[in-house]
Amino acid sequence: WSASTASAVQPRIKSFQIYRWDPDRAGDKPRMQTYEIDLNTCGPMVLDALIKIKNKMDSTLTFRRSCREGICGSCAMNINGGNTLACLNKIDTNTSKVSKIYPLPHMYVVKDLDMSNFYAQYKSIEPYLKKKDESRQGQQQYLQSVEDRQKLVDVSECECECESECESVRE
Repeated sequence: WSASTASAVQPRIKSFQIYRWDPDRAGDKPRMQTYEIDLNTCGPMVLDALIKIKNKMDSTLTFRRSCREGICGSCAMNINGGNTLACLNKIDTNTSKVSKIYPLPHMYVVKDLDMSNFYAQYKSIEPYLKKKDESRQGQQQYLQSVEDRQKLVDVSECECECESECESVRE
């Protein structure tokens, strides 16, 4: 987006109310903070708006992001009442409606929208396959039976932490 293009166009100001809370800061209480962005100078996705807010308006805003391709799930959050990925969720361009952004309801809040606790828990459970006998590791191929593969189908297709909202996990 170039500044010359934006100045020739009428501003389209969109309000974003974002959940803010730092449990490590004494006296801080959960609250909603409002930010206003000109949609003419912002990318189309909610993640673009969050990055713009953090980079240009409020460097204290905390949230996770990574691949920007809807694969890793880092930017999972509750946007306008639905649990989704900020990198895949287009900004509602209706400027008369406020966009509301919260952390996922089933996640422990570290700060604002951050989910560091999730990653620590995920690492602690070692979510990968292990052989009972590792003595021949690297010496031969380990083949998986069709039956064993079928046991993993539902959960292995997803790599993100929004799994409690995922259709394949809930069924």
